[in-house]
Amino acid sequence: MENQRIYLSPPHMGAKEMEYIQNAFDTNWIAPLGPHVDAFETAIQNYLPITSCAALSSGTAALHLALILLNVQQHDYVICPSFTFSASANPIVYQKAIPVFVDSEPETWNMDPEQLEEAIQFCLRQNKKPKAIIIVHLYGMPAKMGELLKIANAHGIPVIEDAAESLGSKINDKLTGTFGSYGILSFNGNKIITTSGGGALVSNNDEAIKKSRFLATQARDVAPHYQHSQIGYNYRLSNICAAIGRGQMEILPQRIAARRNVFSYYYNRLGGSGHFELLTEPENYFSNRWLTTLQIINSDNGQTPEYFRQALEKHNIESRPLWKPLHLQPVFKSYPAFITGISENLFNNGLCLPSGSAITDVQLDKICTLLETAAKV
Repeated sequence: MENQRIYLSPPHMGAKEMEYIQNAFDTNWIAPLGPHVDAFETAIQNYLPITSCAALSSGTAALHLALILLNVQQHDYVICPSFTFSASANPIVYQKAIPVFVDSEPETWNMDPEQLEEAIQFCLRQNKKPKAIIIVHLYGMPAKMGELLKIANAHGIPVIEDAAESLGSKINDKLTGTFGSYGILSFNGNKIITTSGGGALVSNNDEAIKKSRFLATQARDVAPHYQHSQIGYNYRLSNICAAIGRGQMEILPQRIAARRNVFSYYYNRLGGSGHFELLTEPENYFSNRWLTTLQIINSDNGQTPEYFRQALEKHNIESRPLWKPLHLQPVFKSYPAFITGISENLFNNGLCLPSGSAITDVQLDKICTLLETAAKV
């Protein structure tokens, strides 16, 4: 169809997902947990590689459990980037803890190490060392893990990596999600691979992941009856969703390669136009390029990201603004924040472009032509 909608990041199925789903139906494993959950967890462990994985209902659930495992409680400080989706901070508030927001640096758009140190010193002045630092790898680009981990380790603060957007991204061949005490993955419908809805908590701390599985299945004690000694959650992944995930894991390298090709197309077409700037990888960095993003640096009449978004929307093409920084969100405005202006500038001048792994060169050409035309109006 000529005017078929071009989505930002739609699911892209492979050849094996239906086979695994049919197996679940044939064996009547239509329930939370089951053999496909076990196999999906093993596939994730082998890919990263890491020793333990708990497949869960969402990345948010994984982050919530990581905070619980680190004993984050009411009034504790947890440091989090401001330039991210709200789900990176919501679980902090679930625990009645206090998020402390840190701005971005310009090279990767992720947490600024200098501002991280400032935030830690602020917490220490309140006589409370932060219980955790959440580091996000935004849009697939790894954060400056060497610098950030050096600071975290110097203060003895555990790191949770929010790798929801960065499965397959790496620094010096070490994959995101494996640098910190815990890694968070998301398999939401718009991610590089999907289970429809789902996530995972990964770690080399086998006992902690065992505890997370217990908490994620309503914290049911070992007994013939239903007995509970602590509060649990309904956070485990279903066998059907895990069946989809198994098939998706088998084609993850191809999906990453396709997303990187999409970025290369945009970069080669728009990067030299003088109107747009696209984020490149630092040396020894490898991004899965989950979403290609750009900054509008010079349009003929000062056109805004919203102008370009609407220009694409008129042709049934989905795009969206960059994340609105959390320190600007009404729900988080009262929390401490260490801000340089980088994230606000990115938000005010940036746009996410359609980046699905099934997008065609014809569609990419159409998008680029529309953006080039809109920049010159």
